[in-house]
Amino acid sequence: METKQHETKSFSLPLGPIHVALEEPMYFKLELEGERVKHVDITSGHVHRGMELLATKRNFFQNVVLTERVCSLCSNSHPLTYCLAVENLAGIQVSPKAQALRVLAEEIKRTASHLFNVAILAHIIGYKSLFMHVMEVREIMQDVKETVYGNRMDLAANCIGGVKYSVNLELIEFIEKSLVRTEKHIKEIIDIYATDKMILRRTTNVGRISAEDVIKYGLVGPVARGSNVRIDTRKTAPYLIYDQLDFDMITETGCDVHSRAMVRLRETLESIKIIKQIIRNIPEGELNTLLPHIPAGEAMARSEAPRGELFYYVRTDGTDMPLRLKWRVPSYMNWDALEVMMKDCEVADVSLIVNSIDPCVSCTER
Repeated sequence: METKQHETKSFSLPLGPIHVALEEPMYFKLELEGERVKHVDITSGHVHRGMELLATKRNFFQNVVLTERVCSLCSNSHPLTYCLAVENLAGIQVSPKAQALRVLAEEIKRTASHLFNVAILAHIIGYKSLFMHVMEVREIMQDVKETVYGNRMDLAANCIGGVKYSVNLELIEFIEKSLVRTEKHIKEIIDIYATDKMILRRTTNVGRISAEDVIKYGLVGPVARGSNVRIDTRKTAPYLIYDQLDFDMITETGCDVHSRAMVRLRETLESIKIIKQIIRNIPEGELNTLLPHIPAGEAMARSEAPRGELFYYVRTDGTDMPLRLKWRVPSYMNWDALEVMMKDCEVADVSLIVNSIDPCVSCTER
């Protein structure tokens, strides 16, 4: 009796730019052999907004507002880094109090951003109850943002020369109580993500990328640290008062989707540790300074946004508008590495791997 050999079919599968598993418009052309991905082509540019050109049509004050609209989850990191670049150019000294309050806003945003990403992971694998629980915990930090800054996403906390807000004793007590609640729940969530069989089965050894490839592709943020590459601008190139604070750089060795999720979860505890140090010892001083004339020249600044290193470059000619404002976002580098992470993965894992880099189309296609 003859046995027929079944050949594995090769074909192309389009994914996006509108798809239920993708949170933002991105187009992937997947080359498949059966259920396995052999190659991926990424096409971007569906929501390009020309924001770098818009920045040259606005003055330095207006660009603080513009840069905050680049991205929602990193909405505080963009104006902060822009202000740092302008301050470096103009030689503006920001008071220790303003620096501390800037760090406070950054770490509150980082905590909420990381919790959102790991919640979406649970959503993608179909763990709806866990998704709702993590989002419920994130709501505590969302309430902190709304109470302290008056907004749940765009905080409008930064200005050139300092910050626009302060915190009184009542707000400090509210933040402390919120941190106690959040920290307790996050420790429980970390235990779930570290031990739950459903999560481990879907995320362990999925979307692997080695430390060597992380360095080759120039990856940053939790994606790099999930492959045990120690890169965190807060530690490797300290800014504001980060060098005066006690916190750890979190790394994992698994190099997969699960490791990247665990980095984010463990980093939320470090952010809470930083916030506690800030609110217990806010320095005296001015919130901001009078803005001097911005001279002709060029400068840059870096910060550690929730997704990784954010880089801003500004060039001026002595007028009140920049000649050039350029920013490099962490998602820009992390996108390319999907080709490595998706190699030989199952089609069902594609959206899970995409989410593991915490992609931001808004940042990338600014």
